[in-house]
Amino acid sequence: MDDSTVTRLCAELCTKARFPGEPKREPMRAWSLSAVERLHFPDSSTAIFKFAAEPFTGEDRALKLAAVHGVPVPELYASAVIGGILGMLMQDLGEPVREAADDDGVKAAVVLHRVRPSEILPTTLDADELRALPLRALAHLDYLRQVRRWKSTLDIAEMLSALDKAAPARAQGAELAPFGLCHSEFHPSSLHVGRTGWRLLDFARAFNGPGLLDLASWPGTQQPANVQRVRRLIEAYVAVGGSQEALAPRGGLSAEAWALGWHRVWIVEWFMDQTVHWINDPTSDPAYIKAVRRHLREAVRLLAP
Repeated sequence: MDDSTVTRLCAELCTKARFPGEPKREPMRAWSLSAVERLHFPDSSTAIFKFAAEPFTGEDRALKLAAVHGVPVPELYASAVIGGILGMLMQDLGEPVREAADDDGVKAAVVLHRVRPSEILPTTLDADELRALPLRALAHLDYLRQVRRWKSTLDIAEMLSALDKAAPARAQGAELAPFGLCHSEFHPSSLHVGRTGWRLLDFARAFNGPGLLDLASWPGTQQPANVQRVRRLIEAYVAVGGSQEALAPRGGLSAEAWALGWHRVWIVEWFMDQTVHWINDPTSDPAYIKAVRRHLREAVRLLAP
């Protein structure tokens, strides 16, 4: 991202939000397409400055949508897009008092999933869109092979083809409750537990879709898919006020197997889309191929045994 554009964004947002003086910028986290900084102002006040390039330039809209519907999120002081980069100036929540636990996650998910589908979000992941994911990933793979990247990936093509055949039946039930605002990166690290309660962060990839994907996302993807743990999360979710329909089978599978399987397919298509369009860095291909293979094996095991 262009440093001068980011600097201009920071200055304009601080002026718009009427913060006093020029801040000292403290880098906190940085990724390839986004970064977070803490701003320190002359009067000792602080704020969080987050900036991101495409495809993450709609996070402020998702954050506003969540706030309007009563989801606890950081206060958004100001936002703007300049030169294709989104900048957001937000409340500084400070350091969390502890890491979010499973019971925090299910309670937050219940509140989040009360937000019904909205046209504010650009993507709706319904049954038709789920069915399209394997074929879309195959198209990404075809391109990557045509440009002489992603070589020796016949096994990936075979797994995606198997998922494509299974998709029409397995996608059924996508619109069962909970269906609405999906966080999409619903992990303990995205749930800030502070002295005054919890706040949900990182709505950069939010969409309309099956809330079960958030519960499948919560345990992360570094360990093998744990069907039993996701079942416990869904049961706890229902017990604290989530829709009873969350436990209903869909696509001929248990709710937990369905959620984990489609979550892995969704991750795979996203990784491959990034590889083609947003990252487009051949040096990162080995890491992406390894991750895609691992997630596809799980998806096939769950959705197309």
